[in-house]
Amino acid sequence: MPDAIWVDHREGVRALARSLESQALIGVDTEFLRERTFFPKLCLLQIAAGGEIWCVDTLRGSLDDLVPALTAAHSRKLLHSARQDLEAFYLTTKRVIAPVFDTQIAAGCTGFKPQIGYADLVHTLLKVTLPKGQTRTDWSKRPLSPEQLEYAADDVLYLGDVAAILDERLRKLGRTAWADEDCAELQNPRLYEPEPAQAWERLRGLAQLDPKPRARAKKIAVWRERLAREKDLPRAWIIPDAAIFAAAQTAPKSRAALAALEAMPVNFNAGFAADLLQLLHDAPDDPGDETPGQDARPTPEQKATAQRLAKVVDARAAELAVSPELLAPRGELKALSMGRRDTHALAGWRRGEIGERLLQALD
Repeated sequence: MPDAIWVDHREGVRALARSLESQALIGVDTEFLRERTFFPKLCLLQIAAGGEIWCVDTLRGSLDDLVPALTAAHSRKLLHSARQDLEAFYLTTKRVIAPVFDTQIAAGCTGFKPQIGYADLVHTLLKVTLPKGQTRTDWSKRPLSPEQLEYAADDVLYLGDVAAILDERLRKLGRTAWADEDCAELQNPRLYEPEPAQAWERLRGLAQLDPKPRARAKKIAVWRERLAREKDLPRAWIIPDAAIFAAAQTAPKSRAALAALEAMPVNFNAGFAADLLQLLHDAPDDPGDETPGQDARPTPEQKATAQRLAKVVDARAAELAVSPELLAPRGELKALSMGRRDTHALAGWRRGEIGERLLQALD
């Protein structure tokens, strides 16, 4: 393995940017922390191109000089399980790395399990075993040890070889368009900066609430999202989901009643309590909450329909030698059985491979 080039100053970043200008393939990975913040704290950017590897200390300065090279249309950016890496880079620069070839997505399209890890993929395709000793590293600490830098460099070292093998398999299977379409979806900036007003969609079990508590829970979720962003704290540190449901169902009217909720954080202050109590007081009864959400419980008939659709998916997946989850996750089948049609299974390449079959099974 070539020694990784450590970059921790502006001139080094500019020199790296110049080196990348003519490259057709660029491997990219990141190391970030998120345990104590709402936004990921980008700590390290690893880049492989032209037989060289760079580790960029993203804590020391701006990445703006790298943006043109990492968004240039003529070069393909290779990543594995790219979404969180793309998010960390986007929230740092407000630009999305593109165009992207995600080796996890490509692997799924060729028959691997959709969530296969990078180390497993490298071992399977290249017979190389990657060390796992730095998986819990605090990447914000400096200096990084030689072992940490080697671990970070390994994450981009093999991306080119893995991508080449997967490219060939996709071509032989006639599935290049599958991977291209799914990878292109990762380049939508809205994935990485969602609208806070839709934050309630993250709450699992919301549909099981009655309409009035559901309206309250939605309001609390949106309030939590905005507060978490403002203070750059994890959502659960503001108020955990369980406390949202408890407050929405009981609608406490005093700070004491709020504190009595078992799931409520014990250290909330007067301002927090006042804002949350006011929110509960003002929460409207939204007629739209009568509409079942994604996690609504299906009727027995709808469950039977979902099971029938699952058999269709399983049979087609066996024919294609791919995971059924790649074609249509079980959650989408439940949604289809309950009348929804805005699912991935009915769009793009999936419509021809499984979507039409599902629609026929629904008739």
